[in-house]
Amino acid sequence: SDKKSQSKPAGTQRLAGRLALVTGATRGIGRAISLAYAREGAHLILVGRTAGALEDVDDEIRELGAEATLLTLDLRKADKIDALGPTLYQRWDRLDVLVGNAGVLGPLSPLGHISADAWAEVIDINLSATFRLLRTLDPLLRRSPAGRAIFVSSGAATSRQAYWGPYAASKAALEALVGCYANEVANTNVRANIVNPGPIRTRMRAKAFPGEDAAALRAPEDITETFIHLAEAACSDNGRIFDLKTGVVR
Repeated sequence: SDKKSQSKPAGTQRLAGRLALVTGATRGIGRAISLAYAREGAHLILVGRTAGALEDVDDEIRELGAEATLLTLDLRKADKIDALGPTLYQRWDRLDVLVGNAGVLGPLSPLGHISADAWAEVIDINLSATFRLLRTLDPLLRRSPAGRAIFVSSGAATSRQAYWGPYAASKAALEALVGCYANEVANTNVRANIVNPGPIRTRMRAKAFPGEDAAALRAPEDITETFIHLAEAACSDNGRIFDLKTGVVR
């Protein structure tokens, strides 16, 4: 079948003409968001660690009749994140949508057994990279007529489960950080929100719950609607957390 028929006519595309950067874009939730945004007319900046995996998603986006720019970036490389804002400014002058999706699970172990290196990696990727992304891209989001920042959290941020220390702490801190940013931009054209996807059929979920029946979980493609809504210029939500498991917004 002609795959281009899957993309919508321009008149019905909700993100037409919007420039959206997605981290962790090569698989799972990030890939699903990227493809959903492409169908809605956005130009994607795909961020991932490996060029080959980025090219695979790019192929899928091209089949939809959309375009993407590929950015190979390891979120542990602080200086590379810091260079993002100036680089994007030179090319596009603005950024309309930032989706901070990339994350690592880290060790599920008693705190006494967790190495300093393992702790640092989880905090660097899940939290410090979020700070650096916001810091370098905030000026570009403010230059958009409707800048939108969306970050992916987890139920671990509030559940306080044993053995989940690094991941839970990183996500709780991420929610606080993005909440502070949302209050800072409340009187601007920028809006910042958080999505807690709940249990989704991803590689990270399988690593955390190896005995679970993955077929019983929702697929990443099933939750993209919330991410589209939060990326739209018309979206007025700010500083909110969307829990997709319970349907509660707080």
